[in-house]
Amino acid sequence: MTKPEAIFPAARHALYEQHGYSAAIKSGDLLFVSGQVGTREDGSPQPEFKAQVEQAFANLTETLKAGGCTLSDIVDVTTFHTDPEAQFETIMDVKANVFPSAPYPNWTAIGVNWLAGFDFEIKVVARIPE
Repeated sequence: MTKPEAIFPAARHALYEQHGYSAAIKSGDLLFVSGQVGTREDGSPQPEFKAQVEQAFANLTETLKAGGCTLSDIVDVTTFHTDPEAQFETIMDVKANVFPSAPYPNWTAIGVNWLAGFDFEIKVVARIPE
């Protein structure tokens, strides 16, 4: 069995060091991506909600790339929302641009009351292509 390997995107944002976690862990043929938020390089959140969601997906894409994956390799998605009802339409608009056609990954959305200053977070599991 191979030892898990920490993966970081080329443009690491400050939260990884501030909070002591890896962007992703590669284990066998799976990539487990930590929750990605709409952070700028200094670790601060994008101020506008749609920009925060778009940046979270951009950060996710860069982390997947660093692990040898793309959005099409995702097999499981979990998102966290601070106000799901009010945010739903915006998230669905961004999601439609990121995943424009089937097959779509499975998706679990969870309402939460705190995300360390953020309003949206996405974590995924992807299968690393051979």
